[in-house]
Amino acid sequence: MLRALTHKVSPHIANCELTYLSRAPIDVELASQQHQAYEAALTRLGVTVKRLSLNENYPDACFVEDTAVVVDELAVICSMGVASRRGETRLIAEELSAFREIVHISTPASIEGGDVLRIGKQVLVGESGRTNRLGIEALGRILGPLGYQVIPVPTRASLHFKSGCTAIDDETLYLNPDWVDTESLKSFDLIFTPKEEPASANVLRIGETVCLQADFPRSIELIQKRAARIEVMDMSELRKAEAGLTCSSIVFANP
Repeated sequence: MLRALTHKVSPHIANCELTYLSRAPIDVELASQQHQAYEAALTRLGVTVKRLSLNENYPDACFVEDTAVVVDELAVICSMGVASRRGETRLIAEELSAFREIVHISTPASIEGGDVLRIGKQVLVGESGRTNRLGIEALGRILGPLGYQVIPVPTRASLHFKSGCTAIDDETLYLNPDWVDTESLKSFDLIFTPKEEPASANVLRIGETVCLQADFPRSIELIQKRAARIEVMDMSELRKAEAGLTCSSIVFANP
């Protein structure tokens, strides 16, 4: 059984942190509708969804993925890469404590869940503007004794590693080679994003279903040939806040 934590869209989302995108007006009502449709899709796919709301004063609160890294044995509460988001983690730690032992990473180490892609016992971690080398080393010290291999991956030109690389299955990565370094990923089958859809690499895998964003038809066509099933979602308004599909939930197996 899979569970997911989500968070309602903040009424202040227009003040979200931005790194690579220019600020554009965000329709809060439309963003909320898209987020609710996302939650409904997770539910259809068999995920038990719990929506949180107590962090609504934080503009980026709906992007819960960044606050924690959850593996089978424990939950690592992240040290957020921007100060404006550090207050979000308390609520997430409280919620996850019902399911996992909680371990914290603290500054000067910084790490965000959007930079962490777990595939079995391999944990790919992007070194980005939000996750530094100290954060990667701290995660390695926590997960290494549990049998996980933490693999640093240089990341460029994208907010997080998972903005430019996600998994279709345990052997196959979908990525933008202009945004992530492929040298560390040679053990995987690599599928590259179409040149005209550079932001399409962020897909969300739920069981055998791969969820994709509606605005990327070439990517949908490409992944449809490789995935057992696909689910297409419209995240266009949330994407103005540099969001993808993975960032709006923390999905983990029920213990």
